[in-house]
Amino acid sequence: MYQQETGRFPLIGEAFPEMEVQTTHGPKRLPSDYKGKWVVLFSHPADFTPVCTTEFVAFAKRYDQFKELNAELVGLSIDQVFSHIKWVEWIEEKLGVQIPFPIIADGQGRVAQRLGMLHPGAGSNTVRAVFLIDPEGTVRLVLYYPPEVGRNIDEVVRVIRAFQLSDKLKVAVPANWPNNELIGDKVIVPPPTSQKEAKDRLKKYEGYDWWFCYRDA
Repeated sequence: MYQQETGRFPLIGEAFPEMEVQTTHGPKRLPSDYKGKWVVLFSHPADFTPVCTTEFVAFAKRYDQFKELNAELVGLSIDQVFSHIKWVEWIEEKLGVQIPFPIIADGQGRVAQRLGMLHPGAGSNTVRAVFLIDPEGTVRLVLYYPPEVGRNIDEVVRVIRAFQLSDKLKVAVPANWPNNELIGDKVIVPPPTSQKEAKDRLKKYEGYDWWFCYRDA
């Protein structure tokens, strides 16, 4: 069992720690090599495992959607680079799917330790973690799934779209956007900062009350 390094993994709103990694596309520096782009860094328990294979295929099939959002994918597991290379070859040969993104070979588990990807009960395997890093290198989202449950890759695409919309318009995004049960694809207006603004709120926007107003995106 790997020992957790001193310190803690980055939290939402904090800078992602600079680190050098070895990948199937050669050495890289995270996050500086991706400055100006969104990065989806995701870990998987191990190569040549069924659930992980389904996830990699799902990520690969949505690669164009991520690229359209100015987002790059980076995988990771505690496997050697030759294992990653062979697994990628297997996926292309047997399933007809090319894996276009790099995979970090974290054979010593140093990156996984630093990012809190090793959880009790997972042994020496990484859990299914996702770190979403924005173009400035800030962590915007952290997700953790157990080894036995695969991720919903469409949700990762959705949340990038939601962040980009929120950042652009300075609004909040409702549950299940763009298919919210109450307001559809509209977005939520930030709360008022004065009593006068609260009284005028429903004159400017649609809403259920002054604290729950929304607008078109």
